[in-house]
Amino acid sequence: MSRLQSLAEATGDFEGLTTDHEDFRHSLRSFLKRVSPEPEVRRLMATESGFDPALWRQLADQLGLQGQTIPEEYGGSGYGYLELGVILEELGRAAVCAPFFATVVLAANALMLVGDDSANADLLPGIASGETVATVAVTEENGSWQPSDLTMTAHPAGDGWTLDGTKAFVLDGLSASLILVVARTAGGLSLFAVDASAPGLTREPMPTMDETRKQAVLDFAHTPARLVGGPGGLEPVFDRWLDLAVVALAAEQVGGAQHCLELSVEYAKVREQFGRPIGSYQSIKHKCADMLIQVESARAAAHYALEAAATGSPHLPAIASLAKAYCSEAYSFVAGETVHIHGGIGFTWEHSAHLYFKRAAASELLFGDPDRHRDAFVRRIGLGSTR
Repeated sequence: MSRLQSLAEATGDFEGLTTDHEDFRHSLRSFLKRVSPEPEVRRLMATESGFDPALWRQLADQLGLQGQTIPEEYGGSGYGYLELGVILEELGRAAVCAPFFATVVLAANALMLVGDDSANADLLPGIASGETVATVAVTEENGSWQPSDLTMTAHPAGDGWTLDGTKAFVLDGLSASLILVVARTAGGLSLFAVDASAPGLTREPMPTMDETRKQAVLDFAHTPARLVGGPGGLEPVFDRWLDLAVVALAAEQVGGAQHCLELSVEYAKVREQFGRPIGSYQSIKHKCADMLIQVESARAAAHYALEAAATGSPHLPAIASLAKAYCSEAYSFVAGETVHIHGGIGFTWEHSAHLYFKRAAASELLFGDPDRHRDAFVRRIGLGSTR
């Protein structure tokens, strides 16, 4: 039980967001409201790439979003995970169609954690400037994020390497110009950089429930690749990389849940039945109260995880799983209640409630469902397993 106690005590070491963070949040929210309203989100969802390259460069040039956590020596701003969390909450709140998560959370983090100075100097400046759209190809046809289930292989070829195999469920895999591929070598899990135009690489879109986040299947046939770090260089940092991705997703889920709550409260004020707003009925009041509790509890869990990531807390693995399990279920609950409060119109694809309901359902499964993360949490605090 000592690990659980130390985890609880660690909460007191975290200070939370500052007024500067909140000022940044309000500025970003105003910007996104102007450049990415829902009609624009729906327009981009229907395109193959799923994003607007002009907006992507605007996010970099005007706000520097892509370079927030990238060190200054590589063209970034050198901020941390608290700042990234604010960005992701607002992107999730607006359901922005952009390859930010794949590029910044997955690809940039992978490069920085592996720590290949030469590769970082070559690849990170393009990400920070908005010139590069990047992703990490991890999962295969079984969809598992567990290292033991990753079987794709890399082979030495002259002065370089070649890749053979298939990666599936690759976020923004169709639009990425830089693909970081997780593959096995004799040294273990390794990271390889592949240019989107490399010979032997074919990319096909995957049908997805959440059309705001595109996915793809990538096939590699003797595809030339650049080894990032040494053989097996990803092995010792893979778990931390995945924990950081999970924390980032939790922040995004909080933003989406917050928007669903706001939609529901506003609708309850204006929709009338039997001559009075539906928000005056006790059943709707209870729904909104339950939603508020879920959103605020999820926000507390996500911010706790963001602070753990920002401070390098040794408790990050447990906290990440805790946040992912709670925020996933909170977002799905709130999105479902939003549909119910809106009634028949909420079940139609044309309504905002349905848009966020699908995002919540897809995000709940990304990086493992809540049951898997609850089990991981129990194991990580030393209490065995729930299974």
